[in-house]
Amino acid sequence: MFQIIVDSAANIPAELVRQYGIRVVSFTNYVNDQPLVCFDPDLTPEQERQKGKEYYDAIRSGINVRTGLISSGDFEEVFRAVITSGEDAIYFSLSKNISGTYNSARIAAETVMEHYNNGHKIFLIDSLNASLAQGILAIYASEMRDQGMSAADVAAELKSYPARMNGVFTVGDLKYLAQTGRVTNAAAFLGNVLSIKPILHGNKDGFIVPVKKCRGRKSSINTLISLLCDNITEPEKQIIGIAHADAYEESLYIMEEIQKRVHVRGFINTSYDYCTGSHVGPDTLALFFMAKDRELGV
Repeated sequence: MFQIIVDSAANIPAELVRQYGIRVVSFTNYVNDQPLVCFDPDLTPEQERQKGKEYYDAIRSGINVRTGLISSGDFEEVFRAVITSGEDAIYFSLSKNISGTYNSARIAAETVMEHYNNGHKIFLIDSLNASLAQGILAIYASEMRDQGMSAADVAAELKSYPARMNGVFTVGDLKYLAQTGRVTNAAAFLGNVLSIKPILHGNKDGFIVPVKKCRGRKSSINTLISLLCDNITEPEKQIIGIAHADAYEESLYIMEEIQKRVHVRGFINTSYDYCTGSHVGPDTLALFFMAKDRELGV
């Protein structure tokens, strides 16, 4: 056996964390300078949705949110506990080109392995993405573990998956992308006035880049649906991820429309995690799925 570890940006609902035996290392945000641990392992899906609504409503009202890294010390503590218990570990990271979290985990893993040469290993897999693009990989790893595969074999199998795991999303208000430098303030202002809704995705190198521009919310949502349905491979084998920043009704519409066009194995539909959700803002909608690569046809 081995342990599967994610950071809380992986956006796996607490119910599924328990079901699949996944360990979560949580980010901490600072809301009006008060710490907010981003993952609560005891919440039901309904509670997660309600707390997500409260959080994104607070952002709409203008609260000050700061995000930070998970320290190498935090990762070291987790990795040391796994290795000294006589198990291997696989950690699925938020993209190193979005966050420094992967580097924190790498430093921690190297430190632990220098001190404990007991034959067990720590495997790091950079999702080159965020949210459920990480989380679904961890769930697939759990299923492989249940089939009796070793950590080394699972890591070798899943190492190629990030090149095919796509995340596409649209936002409600461009000002949050402007705050992170992904669009200029002027472009955000003009885009909001003209109701321009960009479609963005994580490219093959793990950077967030634009795919196309849509006029109006409905058009952007339907474009997300088409991107998934036109590019997904072997949908019947896939768990599809939907993350929404207090846009639950629209997420249900997306599920219904996808099921009209393709038959998928299942869905995870959940409130956007606080860490990455703070950067994209309320009303963001994101879809996560496997395609032949990250070069989506538009």
